[in-house]
Amino acid sequence: MLKFIAKLFGDANQKKIAALQPLVDKINLFEPEIVPLSDEELRNKTSYFKQLLANGKTIDDLLPEAFAVVREAAKRSIGMRHFDVQLLGGIVLHQGKITEMKTGEGKTLVATLPAYLNALTGEGVYVVTVNDYLAKRDREWMGKVYEFLGLSVGVIQSQMSHVERKISYNADITYGTNNEFGFDYLRDNMATSIEECVQRNLNFAIVDEVDSILIDEARTPLIISGMVEDSTAKYKKIARIAKMLTINEDYTVDEKQKNVILTENGMERAEKELNIESLYDVANMDTAHMIVQCLKAIKLFKRDVDYVINEGEVVIVDEFTGRLMIGRRYSDGLHQAIEAVENVNIRAESQTLASITFQNYFRMFKKLAGMTGTAMTEEAEFGKIYGLEVLDIPTNRDMVREDAPDVIYKSRNEKYKAIINEVATAHKEGIPVLVGTIAIETSEHLSELLQRKGVPHHVLNAKYHEKEAEIISQAGKKGAVTIATNMAGRGTDIVLGEGVSGIGGLHVIGTERHESRRIDNQLRGRSGRQGDPGFSKFYVSLEDELMRLFGSDRIAKIMGTLGLPDDTPIEHSLVSRAIEKAQKKVEMHNFEIRKQILKFDDVMNKQRDSFYKLRRTILEGATLKEKVREIINNIIVDFVNLHVPEKVDINKTQWDKELLVESLQNIFPIENISAIVENSNSREDLTQDLMSVASELYEHKERIIGEENHRELEKIVMLRIADTKWIDHLHNMDVLRDGIGLRAYGQRDPLVEYKIEGYTMFREMMTMIEEESVSMLYRMQPVVQEVEVAPIVRNVSYSGGQTEEALQPVHNLGKVGRNDVCSCGSGKKYKKCCGN
Repeated sequence: MLKFIAKLFGDANQKKIAALQPLVDKINLFEPEIVPLSDEELRNKTSYFKQLLANGKTIDDLLPEAFAVVREAAKRSIGMRHFDVQLLGGIVLHQGKITEMKTGEGKTLVATLPAYLNALTGEGVYVVTVNDYLAKRDREWMGKVYEFLGLSVGVIQSQMSHVERKISYNADITYGTNNEFGFDYLRDNMATSIEECVQRNLNFAIVDEVDSILIDEARTPLIISGMVEDSTAKYKKIARIAKMLTINEDYTVDEKQKNVILTENGMERAEKELNIESLYDVANMDTAHMIVQCLKAIKLFKRDVDYVINEGEVVIVDEFTGRLMIGRRYSDGLHQAIEAVENVNIRAESQTLASITFQNYFRMFKKLAGMTGTAMTEEAEFGKIYGLEVLDIPTNRDMVREDAPDVIYKSRNEKYKAIINEVATAHKEGIPVLVGTIAIETSEHLSELLQRKGVPHHVLNAKYHEKEAEIISQAGKKGAVTIATNMAGRGTDIVLGEGVSGIGGLHVIGTERHESRRIDNQLRGRSGRQGDPGFSKFYVSLEDELMRLFGSDRIAKIMGTLGLPDDTPIEHSLVSRAIEKAQKKVEMHNFEIRKQILKFDDVMNKQRDSFYKLRRTILEGATLKEKVREIINNIIVDFVNLHVPEKVDINKTQWDKELLVESLQNIFPIENISAIVENSNSREDLTQDLMSVASELYEHKERIIGEENHRELEKIVMLRIADTKWIDHLHNMDVLRDGIGLRAYGQRDPLVEYKIEGYTMFREMMTMIEEESVSMLYRMQPVVQEVEVAPIVRNVSYSGGQTEEALQPVHNLGKVGRNDVCSCGSGKKYKKCCGN
């Protein structure tokens, strides 16, 4: 039906691409004018463009000529000239959209066009890649184009120093990974001085492999943590008990939802082993949580699939790329549970200090664009979550790869036998083969089978990722056999060796279907680049995870009815439809999870934004005095409104004077507050009188300490209190979210409840920050230390022209003895005056 509609009304994507063609023509018209320029004249175009922007032109006005300049600069600096389809891709990126370009179409080169154009404003451009290797490679490779045109280029790497990061962020164009950009944002918002901050304003980001970063990794927030109470011994004990429990009798497992539930029997067994009365007593809630996490570690998380043991540490494996996620840990005690189950060193649990999802980080950019070879399957999600339109850019040369239908076997072993036979046959004929697997254990099992068969090969998985570039560079050579997990050289091209085009190009064999169609398409996309021949085929079994959980019942019945032997596969459109249906089910399920995560994180995002703005105001310090005075006045107004309601203003006998005085004295050390309250005739007078006295006292304090010292004191106090309260608030919001789902049993929407209670908690936190900060600022005293009053010698000039030495005492206000006479002129001792 969709194909019929497209045929009847025309393809919407093609119409949009056609609408951009006149802009491509304009770029091409500049080429005869640009080509004759000398290198210096070409480089001078950058300052020329900046001058045009200063004179009122927009970057859209400059696009045709600027793109033509970049194309010529690329030709001279790296020997590459942009094709017209790459110009199309560059225009789409500049417009803040996602460009889908097939593997080998040169996305890395495409990004130079919008990156250069947008960098002309001086506000900075981030080019985001999936790993440090690609960030460094692209900076060194494409950086030559920008530097040829006089722009500065930086790269962010995981082990960089603070100074190196700051230099890179201040460059016109900065390459780096999504993780590094996100963590630097969080670290900037934990800084104790403005000099510690490294990032500039979030202006324009071009996200490479945008589906991987904004879709696949969207379910995992970035978290900066600090250590809390050590519970390693308890985890070891509970892991031992969890291993004793029996599935279905003591607990049930929901594989689809990745959840474990203890039965009544399981609770009783655990209580007996732990010698406690009730597992779900408030005092034992942590223990119950630990048992569930240990059971999840045993039944739902598999070694060499979800994680590996690397030098005695549990390291997560990215399910979409197969890469080791060094430094990343499962949250909520799950990582400790896996460490306990695996009997490796258990690291102490941590407390969240700052967190953000990639979704909310990248939505903060003024303009966002992305590129990938596989985005159309997630077009709806990109539109709904990020407001990003996806356009499919045509290939420079026609795609000639043959994509064979899937074949399905009853058992996994029979499937593997068929794969090995096909690989061995292709190898004998000199055809290079890339075998794609979902898990590390599968790649190692296939490697073992190929060794027995005597087929030489390379294995590329998370354990050997250091050799990735070298292995991929050889994967297209005659007779090469490469087994790869889902990273499969993503971001790097497999170039065919000599003579390979004539024998069918690279053959890609998928050992099972991934739950996401995009991941399968990425594997296929390793073959058939730039018009090269190629072949792809997927082998599936009823025992595969996807089929077992979501799609095998109907096919299993058919295979049983037909009485087919285990080693006889089915190749039928029914199989393909069933697999696609299963994948769509999982994709929709994951989309709903991401949507739900985003809805909850949107609540935190608004709070995070408000808190970070307050923190930045404190950090920058430029308007800190005004901010503190505003807070002081707001506190006074709030207290007066609370204890002197407007309706009783005319009758002072109804004023809640005692509570008002008590509340004010908790914040302001003013001796005569009671008198001020008694002598005021109206709410307005009372408010103004209190504000006036509080202001005088604050100014007096500043004169004693010194204005510069006072600003620094304000900053230190407010930052410390704000950060402490924010960390507690993050913990409280986590606890609230964990339990909020139970509200659904009372016919209440958990999200609405979370928003209401979360907002109340946030307002209370902000109020506490303000009140505690003001209270501490009023009560903090200069360092009490007896010091000698040092003389200072000054030259004093007299009208007679003679000079004499005049001795003047210097009173160091930071080191005054409490029994000294106060310097303010009151005649009182310091401790009874300004040091009260």
